[in-house]
Amino acid sequence: MVDNHREWIRLWQDGAPGALGSGEEDIPAIKAFLAGETGRGAVIVVPGGGYGMRADHEGDPIALWLNSIGIHAFVLRYRVAPYQYPCALKDVQRAVRHVRHHSTEWGINANKIGVLGFSAGGHLTASIGTMYDSGNPSAADPIERQSCRPDAIVPCYPVITMKEPYTHGGSALNLLGANPDPALIESLSCESQVTPDTPPTFLWHTADDGAVPVENALFFASALSKNKVPFELHIYEKGRHGLGLADDDSHVASWSKLCGTWLQRQQF
Repeated sequence: MVDNHREWIRLWQDGAPGALGSGEEDIPAIKAFLAGETGRGAVIVVPGGGYGMRADHEGDPIALWLNSIGIHAFVLRYRVAPYQYPCALKDVQRAVRHVRHHSTEWGINANKIGVLGFSAGGHLTASIGTMYDSGNPSAADPIERQSCRPDAIVPCYPVITMKEPYTHGGSALNLLGANPDPALIESLSCESQVTPDTPPTFLWHTADDGAVPVENALFFASALSKNKVPFELHIYEKGRHGLGLADDDSHVASWSKLCGTWLQRQQF
C-alpha cells in the first residue's frame, strides 16, 4: 500500500527496458499524491525540460493542486537525455499501466486515468494520447496486460510537432538525435497521429511563447477538430514559456481553474 510520504515507486522492478545503468536517472518511477477520497480519477503529471531534464515546478506543485480539487496524482520521473525515443514513451505508457493495475489498491477509478504534461512533457502527453495499446493479454507481467490508453490528456504549452520551423529544437535533438529519419520526425509529430480514438483533450498555450511556438497547440487542436475528438483550447495573449501554475500571472493562472472544471466534466 502506498502512503503519501512521497517515495518513488519503480515502474519496473528488474530494470527498465533499454536502461544504460542503475542510477536514479536510469530508473523510471512515479511519486504518489493520493487524494483522500476513493473512487476518484487520477492524473499522471509529466514535467517539462526539453527532454534533457525535468522541471521541479511542473511536478509536485501540480500534483498538490490536483489533490486540492479531489483528484489523485502521480508525478512521473521519466528518462531524459542521453536517453532517446522510445524510452520516455515507454516510461509514460508503463506509468499508466502501473496506476491502472494498482487502481483498486489505491482507491482509483481505473477508467479515469489522465496524463497532464508541460512543454516537452506536453509532447510526451500528446504522444501517449496518440500512441497507446490495449495491453498484452498473454504477458507474464500482469502490469503489461493493462491498457496504456489515457482517458484524458492535458498538454500545457506543449511541444507537438517535430517539424521545422515550429518544433522546439532542443527537445527534438534530445528526443530524436541529430539528423533523424524523416519517417521518425513524422511519427513523433503528434498532430499527424491524431485519430477519432484520441482521448478528450484540454490544451493551453500563450500566444507570444518565445520558446515553443503557439502553432504547436493550434496544430494539435486542428487535428482533434478534424477527427471530432472532444477538446478545449485556451490561448492566452501574453505569458513566458514554462509558467507552470502561473502563480505570478493572474490572467494565465486561470488555466488551472478552467482545467479543474473540465476534469470534473470528464468525471475525474
